[in-house]
Amino acid sequence: MEKLSFLTEEEVLFIKNHYSTPIFVYDEQVMYQRAQEVLNFPHAFSFTARFAMKALPTRRILQKFHKWGLHIDASSGYEAERAIKAGIPPSHIQITAQQIPVNLRHLIEQGVLYNACSLQQLKVYGEMFPETEVSVRINPGLGSGSSNRTNVGGPSASFGIWHEYLHKVYEVAHTYKLKVTGMHTHIGSGSDPEVWIHCAHLALETAGKMPDVQRISLGGGYKVARMPDEKTANLKEIGNKILPFFYEFEKKHGRQIHLEIEPGTYLVANAGVLLCSIIDIVDTGPSGYRFIKIDSGMTENVRPSMYGALHPLIVVPFEQGTPRSEYSYIVSGHCCESGDIFTPQKGDPESLEPRKLLEAKIGDVLVVEGAGAYCSSQSCKNYNSFPECGELLRTAPFKFEWIRKHQTLEQMIQNEL
Repeated sequence: MEKLSFLTEEEVLFIKNHYSTPIFVYDEQVMYQRAQEVLNFPHAFSFTARFAMKALPTRRILQKFHKWGLHIDASSGYEAERAIKAGIPPSHIQITAQQIPVNLRHLIEQGVLYNACSLQQLKVYGEMFPETEVSVRINPGLGSGSSNRTNVGGPSASFGIWHEYLHKVYEVAHTYKLKVTGMHTHIGSGSDPEVWIHCAHLALETAGKMPDVQRISLGGGYKVARMPDEKTANLKEIGNKILPFFYEFEKKHGRQIHLEIEPGTYLVANAGVLLCSIIDIVDTGPSGYRFIKIDSGMTENVRPSMYGALHPLIVVPFEQGTPRSEYSYIVSGHCCESGDIFTPQKGDPESLEPRKLLEAKIGDVLVVEGAGAYCSSQSCKNYNSFPECGELLRTAPFKFEWIRKHQTLEQMIQNEL
């Protein structure tokens, strides 16, 4: 049986009784430990670590990572503005976005950094801010991901400027007298460190053709093991393997490149859990399935339905001390959707794969582990008009602080006319 990561069973039941479910709980100590690992990423010269805030953009979380020394990677102008409102200095925020922010001029004038992710974005930036410095995102020609939906590099991805179009970058830069001093690349969220290292090599080769580039962002994509059969990326090993590339680059080009990385999942995935109440148990006969129904679903965690992603699932009995057997279950969410399940076949959101769990009873708590990244932020919020659930920060055993209250129906509909 899988074990709870940072909560005890007593804490799980305490939270259900005092804060209600569904609810996210994040552990401050786990996030701090991950932040220290990221900040200690091996590097040849200078270094900046950014938190990819799209993974978990709640104000208190951003403030914690800022306090611990991380900067911010924003994926939209709205994220950048949200970070500023949380107290993050604009100069610590960098935007790498698919859509040109409607408030781009205002953000840049405050000091926010910008990665142009297409030739059109570079042109728009040049029209607004001629004779300035800029960074560009380059698609290096390969990608990596647990599925096509998490692969953001290579010919099937629209992210960044295709590496063979570097001459077009400089045509635009020349038109607006821009100085390209930064380069960004990111390949996806795969688990193969060798692919990531190969991408780093390609990035430096490209930077060698860009005479004014002084800093390179290698993005994120560091695999985190949520399930027991998965392996977490070793940041120290990855960093040490790419160190020679940077020393070789300095020797060849006379430039000491500033390195940046932008982890999101790595920092928060296993620092968060989703607590759900078991509200019903049903079955479809001897040749069918047993189902656990919960008071949560794709409204809090859409990853299983979208990617076929797996999370550890743990049943915590509402009555402690009574032995129970194990059964195989499909865990079904509360949305009126056949695809709202937490037990897909790995990598295949279309198929079911029953999970062996402790015998479940109505009133028990189902703990969804590994729910700190891309769950609260990526959910199908308000689908079926379910209110957005709250978030707690665990600062010590049995010490919890609200960092986002449960949404009310009135708040959900407040903009309707």
